[in-house]
Amino acid sequence: MNKPELLAPAGDLEKLKMAIHYGADAVYLGGEQFGLRKTSKNFTLDEMKDGIEFAHRRDKKIYVTMNIVPHDEDLEGLDDYARRLYDIDVDGVIVSDPGIYSIINRTVPELPIHISTQASVTNYETIMFWYGLGIRRIVLARELSLSEIGSIVDRVPDDLEIETFVHGAMCISYSGRCLLSNYMAGRDANRGECAHPCRWKYNLVEEKRPGEFYPVYENERGTFIFNSKDLCMIEYIPELIQTGIGSFKIEGRVKSSYYVATVIRSYRAAIDEYLADPENYIFDPIWLDEIKKASYRDFTTGFYFDRPTGKDQVSKTSSYIRNYDYIGLVLDYDEDAKIATIEQRNRMFIGDRIEIFGPNRKHFTQSIDEMWDEDGDRIEVAPHPQQIIKMKMDHRVQNWDMLRRSRETE
Repeated sequence: MNKPELLAPAGDLEKLKMAIHYGADAVYLGGEQFGLRKTSKNFTLDEMKDGIEFAHRRDKKIYVTMNIVPHDEDLEGLDDYARRLYDIDVDGVIVSDPGIYSIINRTVPELPIHISTQASVTNYETIMFWYGLGIRRIVLARELSLSEIGSIVDRVPDDLEIETFVHGAMCISYSGRCLLSNYMAGRDANRGECAHPCRWKYNLVEEKRPGEFYPVYENERGTFIFNSKDLCMIEYIPELIQTGIGSFKIEGRVKSSYYVATVIRSYRAAIDEYLADPENYIFDPIWLDEIKKASYRDFTTGFYFDRPTGKDQVSKTSSYIRNYDYIGLVLDYDEDAKIATIEQRNRMFIGDRIEIFGPNRKHFTQSIDEMWDEDGDRIEVAPHPQQIIKMKMDHRVQNWDMLRRSRETE
């Protein structure tokens, strides 16, 4: 049975550690150059080195994105950057442009190169073209169905890995190659500066009626005509594994640590449950319910089973659904006193009903009955960002466990 890699996004060092702690087999991230997520914090080389050491001590892998569509000036310093990545023991780089591939291959030929989804790989012949150049992992375009992916996997050499996205935001343009941001905001999506105008609200203006705005869709609020639902394949883990996909990729390098932990935790549970006993596997709805406790849009299966239709778009809002707030991170736990040391991430009050969760186990619910500040004084509220507090726990907790609060109880 093929055991797929669970590949998580990380926008900073905390997210990297969180992803690994909550079950990721590998993490992909961006440096300060050559990646497509300039709005994420991204990693300095020193931070990257720390993250790689953290991952390798746990037998996990780190891949670095270098997947811009470059102009000549964008290539300056790329060879030196590739050498530095090799020197800090990166497990692979993700590229989409043949020029970037060529520079890396001749500069550090020992550095594994993965072909990005931005390269729009949709067929066996293109895969074999890259394979002939030494590529051993390809991230397929998101526009392929599961049956097309299966047909490709059946034909490719055994030492070639196929990676596909299984969860996260979907781009309205083919393989993410979009010019809308350039036109609307002067920001090049293909060089890491997408302004996401596909999710803005639009109205129709008739030429001879300037200033009179008509909804494109029959709704007084306008419509979000390019606004895709989020991809979610948590309910189809058996089909994905049986197809032979080597790596399940989660989108979201600009998402929060809480999002990364929540989503990875559910996919880890589903994958492990299936691999443990495929014949008796039953999907547990709790895994999807847990994912919905992070911010999300309504879900779609994208291109996996059919071509998307209007039902796969959100026409009323570009906002995320957010039913829970991440309020704290467990730093330490006194087993005898049953008191946890917590770093505050959102305001919390005495009397709040909260949930505490960690990897590989179910969450539990309790009320905040008492809180103390760092000086040991009782407090009624923890209002300060990253304030260190102590709190009695009804059950044992561990470092990296998280606290969340339902917005319905506020």
